[in-house]
Amino acid sequence: MSEEVCVRAKGILFDMDGVLVSSIGSVVRCWREWAEHYEIPNAEVFMVPHGMRAIEIVKELRPDIDAEEGLRYIEDLEMNDVADLVVLPGVKALLESLPAERWAIVTSATRRLLLGRLKTAGLPVPERIISADMVERGKPDPEPYRRGAELLGLRPEECLVVEDAPSGVGAGLAAGCRVLGVAGTHNVDDLKGAQWVVRSLEGVSVGAGVDGLEVRFTPVG
Repeated sequence: MSEEVCVRAKGILFDMDGVLVSSIGSVVRCWREWAEHYEIPNAEVFMVPHGMRAIEIVKELRPDIDAEEGLRYIEDLEMNDVADLVVLPGVKALLESLPAERWAIVTSATRRLLLGRLKTAGLPVPERIISADMVERGKPDPEPYRRGAELLGLRPEECLVVEDAPSGVGAGLAAGCRVLGVAGTHNVDDLKGAQWVVRSLEGVSVGAGVDGLEVRFTPVG
């Protein structure tokens, strides 16, 4: 078995979907409805690429339409489809244990969708957020995580990124952060670029000290 690891960091940058909550049912249903509305071939089996901003998916699938209109349509669908939203194991206790100034959410969701999902999930809303509509370039570009570190007043290398998607792992590494992968939406092998991978956040604990945070967990492998 792997031994427990202690990672010292001054801040933590969390992705949302697949790390804090699972909204996969809603995402699949809504994007298939969107695809049917916009006459995408094989809409009934369309699978959305995980970790990619909705605006980029819209532009890729239908470059001929008004991208903002397409974005609003999928956002409205997802805002109204939250019945099976699930808080992932260990998340609530972990977030509630963190000092407010030490963490942020960096997500490919829009701010409106982020706030809607956190409210539905009953999770704390961080003081610092980087959402899809706040950056020019989404993951795997490093911009979102660089911006997240800046929000905390830290250098990227002082931050631990928590991610479930290869694009997010790549973004965190490119920004200069260390990355903890969470298996779930992707398997462990898909996240091998991360310095560490865990099955869930249930076994992750954080202690706060004068100089920052001590993050403890037992990685896979």
